Amino acid sequence: MGRSLNQTLGYDDDARLVILSCDDLGAFHASNVGVLAALHDGAATCASLMVPAPWARHAVSNLQPDDDIGVHLTLVSEHAEYRWGPLTYAPSLQSGDGGFPATLDDLWEHADPDEVLRECRAQIERALLWNVDVTHLAPHLTSITLRPEFFDVYLQLAAEFRLPIRLPSSISTAQAGFDFRGLARDEGVLFPDFFNHDWSSGSRERVLAEIARLQPGVTEIHIQPAIDSPEVRALGPMTDGWIDDLAFAFDPVLRDALRSADARLIGYRSLRDAMRAVPASR
Repeated sequence: MGRSLNQTLGYDDDARLVILSCDDLGAFHASNVGVLAALHDGAATCASLMVPAPWARHAVSNLQPDDDIGVHLTLVSEHAEYRWGPLTYAPSLQSGDGGFPATLDDLWEHADPDEVLRECRAQIERALLWNVDVTHLAPHLTSITLRPEFFDVYLQLAAEFRLPIRLPSSISTAQAGFDFRGLARDEGVLFPDFFNHDWSSGSRERVLAEIARLQPGVTEIHIQPAIDSPEVRALGPMTDGWIDDLAFAFDPVLRDALRSADARLIGYRSLRDAMRAVPASR
């Protein structure tokens, strides 16, 4: 049996390590301000950037040198009145009404894996061109995690750029239909031990419940903070949860819960550095 992730990162096996990540950096001005506030002054430890989204360049211009930032690989544009599309020429990734497909089913039915590979590589390379010190990969809406033909792309890019990845632990091998976690281990790609695949808006109850049942190992817990603004409110009532996520990132209740669970906050950079400390296989 190989070393545990805790051991690889230099911690005892009984340590409870938490990555508190923020999704959708770059999607909206409101999310940029909210995510960066949570990262710079709140409890968050890392964030993931939606490179094709309209506010991505603004987000990058407001990063600090030590920010722990991944690429939120984006192949879906789910908001009916607010759209973004691919960086590359990719007909199979166009919805027909402008931008990426609006649903995962539409993406999975029509997307060509070669075009998915080119687009996702372009998103990572664009972030690097913008001088983002990319620390990990995390698909938007798990668009390339749960289908074998697209997971191959995810794993190929993780190995190529030597980056850890987000993988759900709340979805079993049987549910996915293939051993996605085992395949990542075989390639030497690191990922947190635990990640709850729950994308409902508003994180307070979910996060506190996850902290209360923390197990030894590395647990990623995600939030989606945004400031309250007319721009984000125009998207609909789901934004109430995002706005509360920002308040929650500063709420002493969150810090108290982490302290009570004897949890230590870390970021993805420690996983990336440990992954890159091992010589790449030829």
